Amino acid sequence: MTSNNDTLFARAQLTTPGGVNSPVRAFRSVGGTPRFISRAEGPYFWDADDRRYIDYIGSWGPAIVGHAHPEVVAAVQQAAARGLSFGAPTEGEVLMAEEICKLVPSIEQVRLVSSGTEAAMSALRLARGATGRDTIVKFEGCYHGHADSLLVKAGSGLLTFGNPTSAGVPEDFAKHTLVLDYNDPQQLEEVFARMGDKIACVMVEPIAGNMNLMRATPEFLQTMRTVCSRHGAVMVFDEVMSGFRVALGGAQSLYGIAPDMTVLGKVIGGGLPVAAFGGPAHLMKHLAPLGGVYQAGTLSGNPVAVAAGMTTLKLIQAPGFYEKLGAQTLKLTTGLAAAAKAAGVTFCADAVGGMFGMYFAPDVPVTYETMMACDKTRFNRFFHAMLDAGVYLAPSAFEAGFVSAQHDDAVIEATLAAARGAFAA
Repeated sequence: MTSNNDTLFARAQLTTPGGVNSPVRAFRSVGGTPRFISRAEGPYFWDADDRRYIDYIGSWGPAIVGHAHPEVVAAVQQAAARGLSFGAPTEGEVLMAEEICKLVPSIEQVRLVSSGTEAAMSALRLARGATGRDTIVKFEGCYHGHADSLLVKAGSGLLTFGNPTSAGVPEDFAKHTLVLDYNDPQQLEEVFARMGDKIACVMVEPIAGNMNLMRATPEFLQTMRTVCSRHGAVMVFDEVMSGFRVALGGAQSLYGIAPDMTVLGKVIGGGLPVAAFGGPAHLMKHLAPLGGVYQAGTLSGNPVAVAAGMTTLKLIQAPGFYEKLGAQTLKLTTGLAAAAKAAGVTFCADAVGGMFGMYFAPDVPVTYETMMACDKTRFNRFFHAMLDAGVYLAPSAFEAGFVSAQHDDAVIEATLAAARGAFAA
């Protein structure tokens, strides 16, 4: 019998490049046919064949309270009934800005946008406009969306500017981006010693999610804070993934380090398109209409999306929410490691709040090179065995996973039962 997923994928490839609207969904990394999702509830979703999966991508992070949470759905329905979009200010935008500023102390003012890419791109423009400098620093393996200046890989030497990683990105864009090694504080100090007065900003994921889960070391981030302050560069934390995922105050609250600017997304939209960038008022005043840095968006602060996000932000402030979420995520990763060990498989895992990483390697990676050395072939086998057992993991060895508040003990145990079979396969 032909699968509905196969049929939909064949149709999609006729009208959509690669059959998908975001590359990782195509299963190119793991092989096979992507699952077309028809509905979701709690920790589960169902594909076009009505097969249920335990979901560990959670829309790549936003579904922290579970899919189709009744309060989130009700808020969206109520907002939609009042109108879908106005192109004018709403009280909801004010409420969300106030909530973000309350929960993230480093942010005094915030601008709402519609995607993480848009927020990161706008933060870079603001940093350049505020400093009058062109050069930006990013790190190998960190992903900040698909803006031209950020689709850049490391050059051939320490002070060599990056090379485009995508066709269509001019060399002129890449020449303003330095790409350094993640978790290398000495390299960071050397670069700033040589050209600190030319650097507009440093952008980093304090807890990376697109080279699997990888934590920045405290020394790395503290060095970054020190050199940025010393040379007048803007320190930007990209917390699109980690914001409200690893802790209520984001990764910066765990490290105790305040960035100059923060980029947020995913959780603050509760599954709908909301992102933001913010920082102190003295930086944000450079944005139009107050300053000369232009940024605009027709659907920025969309009332329906803001309703979903605000309801989610309220739900995650329930007493004990993050303690329980972190405990369930740790229960998952500890169980996975135990199952792998019992099967004699080289494997380890890590967890921070509601994010986790799985690595077919002896130790949790702390550099891009060690991450890339993980056994991708072994991961692909594990992925398909888990998929066959009804567990949906990220279809790439280099993506973090996400646990929701609806992943209770029964769901975690069902996942571990599937894993014991998958590791033994």
